[in-house]
Amino acid sequence: MGMEEERKSKRFTKQSLTASSPHINNLDDGCLMHIFSFLAPIPDRYNTALVCHRWHFLACHPRLWLRVDRSAKDLSQPGVFPNIETAVSTARPGDTILIAAGGTHLASNIQIKKPLCLIGGGELADDTILICTRGSDSALEFLSTCKLANLTVKAELGCCLLHRSGRLIIDGCILQCESNPLDHLSYPIMSTANSSEVFRSLVKGRGDGVSVSRTRIEGGAKAVLTSGTLSLQRVRVIYARTSVFFWFDVEQMQSFSE
Repeated sequence: MGMEEERKSKRFTKQSLTASSPHINNLDDGCLMHIFSFLAPIPDRYNTALVCHRWHFLACHPRLWLRVDRSAKDLSQPGVFPNIETAVSTARPGDTILIAAGGTHLASNIQIKKPLCLIGGGELADDTILICTRGSDSALEFLSTCKLANLTVKAELGCCLLHRSGRLIIDGCILQCESNPLDHLSYPIMSTANSSEVFRSLVKGRGDGVSVSRTRIEGGAKAVLTSGTLSLQRVRVIYARTSVFFWFDVEQMQSFSE
């Protein structure tokens, strides 16, 4: 075989392989969006939106997550809401709500009765701040399994997060109670899960409780106030140069043998 024929053969083989090899951008929008739905919202889906205009449109589509943006000019867009309370009431079980960074968002006695994921849209937790007004019992009240990530929650009195039931996961957040003469009434996390409900859930393998990781906790009488048989377990602390970060669980104390 001559040199010219060999080059033609290699070029033909390369073209054939390219034509037969599927490329992710050849997939239709629905299929690509379905793939994106399996990515963790932060940081994977967030980074996916930076690839190109098409991927940004699909990764930020309301089918994948809802958005809270006080500065949005067109609130008629599907999936965009002016405040957290409206987004929570509209969301379907399993939805992810992305809360825009910059400024502050009001969060006072907002009850969450369905599984949801609330995520701050900034690079750091203190880029997205939720403020609980004085006189409110809590900023967010959880009555279902939920996740909170990359957010700062501030409360003057009462508590930042009130856990009633379900599994609450807090990851990479800042929980801050204001320092004042009544700070003995404040708790970053308060759990009132009923011990009998916890027992039944644990038997089924779905224990109510709170899991905290990579979270900074400031102010208040103590980090967690619990009731019933729930207790603080597996506590770990990492001291950084400017902050202290906590890892711990709030769970049923009693262990069960088969």
